[in-house]
This record gives sequence, C-alpha cells and structure tokens, in this order.
Amino acid sequence: MSKRRFKKPTYLTRRDLLRAGALGMGLPGYLSLSKTANAIGPHEASGFGKAKSCIVVFAWGGLSHIDSFDLKPDAGSNIKSAFGSIPTTIPGYHVCEHLPLLSKQVHRMTLIRSMHHDAPSHRSAAYWNLTGHAPAKPDKNWPRTRKDWPSIGSMVAHARHDSESNLPGNVALPYPIYDGGWANGQHAGFLGMKYDPVIMKPDEGKPYDGKSPVSGHLSFDFIEGVNEQRLADRRNLLTQLSGSAQPTEPLEHYQQRVFDMLLDEETRRAFKVDDEPERQHHRYGSHVLGQSLLTARRLTGAGVPLVTVYAAAGDLNGSAGAHFDTHADGYNRLKKQMLPPLDQGLSALLDDLHESGRIDDTLVVLLTEFGRTPKVNGTGGRDHYPKVYTVGLAGAGVSEGLLYGTSDKSGAFPDSAAATPADLHASIFHALGIPPEQRIHDLEDRPLPICDGSVLPVFS
Repeated sequence: MSKRRFKKPTYLTRRDLLRAGALGMGLPGYLSLSKTANAIGPHEASGFGKAKSCIVVFAWGGLSHIDSFDLKPDAGSNIKSAFGSIPTTIPGYHVCEHLPLLSKQVHRMTLIRSMHHDAPSHRSAAYWNLTGHAPAKPDKNWPRTRKDWPSIGSMVAHARHDSESNLPGNVALPYPIYDGGWANGQHAGFLGMKYDPVIMKPDEGKPYDGKSPVSGHLSFDFIEGVNEQRLADRRNLLTQLSGSAQPTEPLEHYQQRVFDMLLDEETRRAFKVDDEPERQHHRYGSHVLGQSLLTARRLTGAGVPLVTVYAAAGDLNGSAGAHFDTHADGYNRLKKQMLPPLDQGLSALLDDLHESGRIDDTLVVLLTEFGRTPKVNGTGGRDHYPKVYTVGLAGAGVSEGLLYGTSDKSGAFPDSAAATPADLHASIFHALGIPPEQRIHDLEDRPLPICDGSVLPVFS
C-alpha cells in the first residue's frame, strides 16, 4: 500500500462548540482564539504536570481496532467485524459487544483512532510504541542492547524518581514480552540498569495460556528463619566481601536493589496485593491481568512513577496462545480469551481511580504495538497492520469523551488528525510534567531530547 501524508487539522469536539456558544462567539472567532491558545508554550498548555503517576496497559500482539474500538459496520463482509456492536456513553459511538463494561467508561476517556507508523513486526513496533522512537530497521528484529532507546518507564523514572525512596522508579507486570527473543524497548537502554524495570508477577490470578521464558515471581515475604535483622546482617557481609573481591557492578547493583526493597516496610507493603479486600480482587478479576492492574494501582498510589502492565501472554508462541496476535481463529480468541479480561480489569481500574479521587493525578494509557489488517485472512484472523490503530487515555487532565482522529471507511488509514507514537509519548510526558524536549544522554554522552513528537490536543 502506498504511503500517505496527513495534515493535522483543527479538531473540534462537541465541547468546543458548546464553549463557543457559551462565550457568545461565532465559530470563526472561537477558531481564532483556539489558534492563539495553541501557540502557547507546551508547559503552559492545559494538563501539564497533572499526573503524579502513569499506568500503561499494553495489549501485546496487536489489538484489532476493527474488532474493538473502531468498528466499520458499513464496510464489506470481508472487513467488518463478525462481532455485534453496543452503544456507549458517548452518543452515537459504538464498540464491540464483548466490551460491555468499557462501553460504560468511554465518556471518561479520550480514544485516539488515528495512530499509525511503519513497523510491521512485533518487536520493532513494540519498540516504537514503548520508547516513542522509530527503530533503525522497522521490518527487522535485533538483539536488545544498551544502545537501544529507553522504555517510557525508564525515561520517566530518570526524570521523576525520588532517589531517596526505596520504591523502584519503574515496574513491569506480570512478565516481560517475548517474541523470538526478549522484545526491545522494555528496559532502560542507554540510561543503564539503574533505570531498568523491576519485573514481578502477582500471586493470584489464572495466567494467560502460553508460556513466558522469563516469567517469574518476586516475593516480599521473608523465608522461614530469616527476619529483617538477619537480612541486614547478610547485606553487610556481602558489602564487606565485595570490597575485597573483583567488582561485579551489575550483580552488586541488583543485590543492593533487592536488599533495599526487602528491608523497607513501606515498599514491601506496596507490593503485597493480597492485602487488598476480597471485593477488590473479585472486581478486577481472578485472572493475571486483573491482579496485575490491581497491583499497578497499589504501586502508583505508593509512589512508583510508572507501571507497565502487559495484557497478554509474555511469549507469542508462534501466534498460538492468549495474546492479541490473532492471525487465526481471531474472533474466538478475542471473545473467549482476550477481550473479557481487558474489559473487566481496565473498567475496574477506572472505577477504582474515580472512586478514590486518584483519577485526577493518575494517567491511564491503553496501548498496543499496531492494529490488524482490514481484511480477514483465510484462517479467520487478521494480520499485522501498523497503518492505523486505536489507543486510549484517561485521567490527569485528559479530555473526557473525546474521540480524537478517525480512520477511513475501511479502517485502513488515518482519515483525520493522524497521530504517531512520538506524539503519544510527548502527550504522556506533558501530563507527567516532563517537557518533551528535556534532554537525556546516550552512551557517548550526547544530549538527546527524550521525544521528537508534538503534544496532542487531548487535554481539557
């Protein structure tokens, strides 16, 4: 398919039209005022710095936009979803029938239906979405190295983490994503291991079908016969031994990190999701995604700046298993395995944050690496498709009930207000009070802006 260029037109929401009327202005006058407002520096624009923390929910495998949030009921039978549609809390907007709980939440969200990039492979596309920077070879895999760009969690940890806190600056749940190797863009890249995520898996919850070669569980309970004093003594002994031995900086760094977390009561308490009331466990769902989201809510509430929750099996397992890489039997896999946990867990998170008041300073991001092809293939699924896909934002000053951008009638290309991963990252940094042009240094100590995108007009 040929590449297309898109202008970012002035995008008017229903709220804009109501404001114009309330101000007693004609539409031309309001547009003039809007252009003036858009000329204000990004730090003065609405929403800057409202988020204290961020939860990124990453639908690993490539969430089909046409079978979830961007239905095309008037398209041909080989394009439109086999799923029915249901009305939402935004008048005239429908979503897939297997998202009944989220259909009642979209008035709290901004949905961006015009995301796009040019990376057709999982790992390169994940890298683009997790770091905000284009891969050197969009259609190729490469071993992850310290030359890679840092994940957004690592960049946020670098900019926002309190160095006096024993809490990690960056956590990933329930395991890292994997496809023929550990997917790029999940660790701290050239920022170094100090900003790598702590990876953990909650105790409770039925896991996704399929394996993750690097899954594991991080426990904050002392084993029998070990208490805080004995653990502190062990740390002191290791410190003394390391002073007389050949230095092994990576090992020593991780040892120190683990000791600091285990010996800090507040940190241990933040990670213990089993302390939550039973009703909360039931509300989020007895599956690994629900329990991971519940844990993410606890951790961000305790002070972790950013938590990434991977909403799928860690390993794509050759497109077999519980993940969004639905090349074959796509409708059944979405209906039975993938959409119900996402619907329940994400809805519970939004309800929970609203009830507690934390939605005002917690940014929630629903992300994926790409969409799926408009046409259904011969095995009943859809293939990789980065030309257009849908992501969502909520909380921390994000506009409520905003449908930003559109795709064309076939769900093949952005039709208006096209957006890129870099633009989304600029918007996330903006919400967190981090100027997108803020500099970080690579391995050669060159100063680089953390983001080369533009803040999207999605803040109220």
